[in-house]
Amino acid sequence: MKDANLFQLGIGLETGAHAEDTRSQSAAPVTRDVFDDTRDDHFIRRDGRVFAGTHLIIEVVNGHGLDDEARIQQAFRDCVDECGATLLHIHTHKFSPQGVSGVAVLAESHISVHTWPEIGYGAFDVFMCGDAQPWRAVDVLKRAFATQDVRVKELLRGDGLITETQAA
Repeated sequence: MKDANLFQLGIGLETGAHAEDTRSQSAAPVTRDVFDDTRDDHFIRRDGRVFAGTHLIIEVVNGHGLDDEARIQQAFRDCVDECGATLLHIHTHKFSPQGVSGVAVLAESHISVHTWPEIGYGAFDVFMCGDAQPWRAVDVLKRAFATQDVRVKELLRGDGLITETQAA
């Protein structure tokens, strides 16, 4: 019955995931000034814009090693280090006959991937807020998967929800 103990801790037996604790949640959301200097999750101000974080859609093309779960986990760690982020957890899954999906959960958000190694393709998401520098992940992924063909699209998450004028 040792598995029952895991269940009581809120850990899913199938996935190892922790259950969400809904007991301490209040009905009314807590509101705080997003520009309060005591917050750890500062909104970003750049070029007159205010946004929650930078989300990069990164496509690795003609990559090598995209079926190697350990290589992908190391690439996540290297991205975290290079970008100045804080790693909380990595979870990956190797598919049969090929392919890997995974996520690195960060204090600043996440990095995720799904790969199609049979065609040398990896679809990465790098989403970071605060002082982290997600664009540094691009060169890390080029090196990790031995390719120069890396395509990037940038989304500024929460852009336009708060203006510089409101922030002042």
